[in-house]
Amino acid sequence: MKKQTTIAKSVELTGIGLHKGVPVHLRLEALPVNSGIVFFRSDAGVSIALTPASVVDTKMATVIGKDGVHISTIEHMLSAIYAYGIDNIRVVVDADEVPVMDGSSMSFCMLLDEAGLVELDAPKKVMRIKKEVEVREGDKYVKLIPSNDLTYDFTIKFSHPAIDKQNYVFKFTKENYKKEVARARTFGFVHEVQYLRSKGLALGGSLENAVVLDDKKILNPEGLRFGDEFVRHKILDAIGDMSLIGMNFIGNYEAFAGSHDLNHKLTLELLKDPANYEILELSTEESKELAKAYA
Repeated sequence: MKKQTTIAKSVELTGIGLHKGVPVHLRLEALPVNSGIVFFRSDAGVSIALTPASVVDTKMATVIGKDGVHISTIEHMLSAIYAYGIDNIRVVVDADEVPVMDGSSMSFCMLLDEAGLVELDAPKKVMRIKKEVEVREGDKYVKLIPSNDLTYDFTIKFSHPAIDKQNYVFKFTKENYKKEVARARTFGFVHEVQYLRSKGLALGGSLENAVVLDDKKILNPEGLRFGDEFVRHKILDAIGDMSLIGMNFIGNYEAFAGSHDLNHKLTLELLKDPANYEILELSTEESKELAKAYA
């Protein structure tokens, strides 16, 4: 039987926040069965449950909030937590964003490796997608398709010579995630950074924690980690954003020019109608197949 998990011990790190540019202390703590993923702002004393209803902004990152207290840029860390199949964990930060680290989720994978995982005495729950669910805006779309495995099929198109059109199909397993997705960094354009800084955002952004492009080329002296790092990072983001449904899911995700905003709308659309999905406990023979992705 596949059981729920949490981390074996508390772990912590400190890093710079992307938007405010100030050091943020992050601590991960174990939680008991059926707790889910809970965020806690230690400086404000506010707990925020990870649900689509907690999302307050999706413009530049996925931001959750409660009672006027926010936590921004949660998707990279959530992506790692989700890839590790962790069901119950408390994420404690002492500021209004999760540290950006190097712009990928690799630091969070290393932190989770350090924490280790333990099984808890309750069956793991997963959501199986039963009907196709799609959100479309113009030619951009994100959708979930019923399937007995889990793949992310993402296409992006930017009128920029270093990006252009990229597609990547990622077959989800924890090991594949660490190899193919976790090291892909967030990216941005110089003209956007200048605008964001004028608004008091992206103050912590640098070539240390993002791939930065001008009108023609990549500015990072070390270049890219993958030829198609851009689309791989979009998959990293999507995995983090989809974790807001509250459990791992079985089905295929497909996107063209997807975004945090479209992903959020997709989680709302999915959960709006219980006929779209079923919740399975991974305790039956049938579920052994389904559990493989989260081994």
